[in-house]
Amino acid sequence: MARDHVIIGSGINGLVAAAMLSQQGASVLLLEREERLGGCMMSSEATLPGFTHDVMAATFVLFLTGPAYAELGQDLARHGLEFCHSPHPTAALRPDGSSVVLSTDRAANVVAFNALAAGDGDRHAADVGSIEANAQLLFGLLGGQLWSFATAKLLAREAWRRGLRGLVDYFGAALAPARGWLEAGYASPQIQALYAPWTLHCGLSPEDTYSAQMGKVVAFALEAAGAPIVKGGAGKAVAAFRALIEENGGEVRTGADVERIVVRGGRAVGVRLAGGQEIEAAKSVIASVAPGQLYGRLLSSDAPAPAREATRVYRHGRGDFQLHYALDRAPRWRTSGLEQVALIHLTEGIDAVSKSHNEATRGMLPETPTLCVGQPAALDPSRCPEGKAILWIQVPDAPRAVKGDAAGKIATQDTWDEVTREAFADRIEAILANHIEGFRDTVLARRAYSPADLEAMNVNLVGGDPYGGACTIDQFFVWRPFPGSVNYRTAVQSLYHIGASTHPGPGLGGGSGFLVSKELR
Repeated sequence: MARDHVIIGSGINGLVAAAMLSQQGASVLLLEREERLGGCMMSSEATLPGFTHDVMAATFVLFLTGPAYAELGQDLARHGLEFCHSPHPTAALRPDGSSVVLSTDRAANVVAFNALAAGDGDRHAADVGSIEANAQLLFGLLGGQLWSFATAKLLAREAWRRGLRGLVDYFGAALAPARGWLEAGYASPQIQALYAPWTLHCGLSPEDTYSAQMGKVVAFALEAAGAPIVKGGAGKAVAAFRALIEENGGEVRTGADVERIVVRGGRAVGVRLAGGQEIEAAKSVIASVAPGQLYGRLLSSDAPAPAREATRVYRHGRGDFQLHYALDRAPRWRTSGLEQVALIHLTEGIDAVSKSHNEATRGMLPETPTLCVGQPAALDPSRCPEGKAILWIQVPDAPRAVKGDAAGKIATQDTWDEVTREAFADRIEAILANHIEGFRDTVLARRAYSPADLEAMNVNLVGGDPYGGACTIDQFFVWRPFPGSVNYRTAVQSLYHIGASTHPGPGLGGGSGFLVSKELR
């Protein structure tokens, strides 16, 4: 039986597309090669029974503030999707114990930042205010189809309003790197340390073009919406999507490995599963996969030569390292005021972030990795037994392939083997233990995931890259995934490419799934 739309891959974008298309009455089949849905949205008792960990993606601020949630949120809530919040979304903690906490109260942030350094609070207000002032243009580009009449109209209107010189000046300023923004704008090393690590979560570094603008966007989003997590774990969001898709008449299959996209006469007409079953697609095949999967395994000889060459030179970014703890009690931070913070970065500041990023980019285990420490149980006590706690730790600057150790202390074998993984986890734990009273005495269990482990769980995380490819300017906006890309269309008729490798890029916003479903329905 033919379906209107066959969707390959069940990450956030595949789920959004399936939910929206099925909501309009189209027949939809969502296929996932793994035995579980969700892509990077995965909850499990990774350490001990009763302790629920988000193994990869955890924070849903991009989804909560995006158009997909605006359209689907009420229906997902009917199926059990609920968010937990903290008024303190993020903080920076430096090696000397100094810290700064960002709240969801702008006036309070201004006062606190000005107390650290005169004028820093006012600069913060101006920076996040600039995002508000330019929201129509900025979010129109970040959240819309770039090759469209709507975008052309938006740019023409902005050119008329600002003047052509003014529009050019806006884009020129938007291309600034975060290092220049932070060093010129903020005297407080704590505030520099607060924002510098967020460039890594955007698939960038403090030296990369456009990282200042993305840093301001992150600051604005965190202040406006916090750092929400899903009550009961990210897997609950996946379950809500599945229930909604099936309620709309859509079908979801796990353990369904698409071996090939079937192309006839230059048009995608269906898919063939491993084992030989063919499924027809009357209107479209939508692939939420990395470029190498689409133009290599799934299309093979049907992939146009320019796409094959573009895939060959496509660059994936750094790997991701995850470390999870089950604790006997909530962490007692040696620095006060961090108990209810959702995400805490442990770093000295810009130079430290730049150094760890550079080491990871060169294939080295960072001597002092940048740590992002999440405290899910502080927001959602249902994640663990009463009186216990969990920690979610992400290292967003891990090497995809290990060439050596920047500290010269860990013997490496060119791969992420178990010995290397656990030795690097020990390094992370030593940094963490410096900031938490009696930390090691409270550890009930820990579980580490190297970039290689993450790729083994999700084939689209090439080298453990969670961002679908490097997000530097040459692989972003109209150049994502390739120069010549036009929205989500491919050179194969009726075949659409979505996911982190496509505009508007990585994260849990569901933007590409939303936009392609709007185009198709």
